[in-house]
Amino acid sequence: MKEVKKPWGNFKLFALNRKCTFKLLTLNPNQEISLQSHKSRRENWYFLDSAIAQVGNKKFHVKEGDFIHIKKGEKHRVISQKNRVRFLEIVFDKFSEKEITRYEDKYGRV
Repeated sequence: MKEVKKPWGNFKLFALNRKCTFKLLTLNPNQEISLQSHKSRRENWYFLDSAIAQVGNKKFHVKEGDFIHIKKGEKHRVISQKNRVRFLEIVFDKFSEKEITRYEDKYGRV
């Protein structure tokens, strides 16, 4: 297992580029991942805590146990409010942190 620190929290990488890549992401309170898309991968998110998810231009509340599928090229992000947010990210196709296209990022990484 590899842990990667991010400005919004961290993720733990359990499997990389096997049949899928499997990560556990933890967002600290009042944080968010970049509004981003990927040309070469699809993602499934499984929420362990309540959060706000954005897919395309639509934001909606998710709760523990909710599942979201993100298509290739689809803009997406997860936002925490007053609580810590944990969710599983299962990536299909080739995984690389370098192929992220960021559209909005409150940490200056656009």
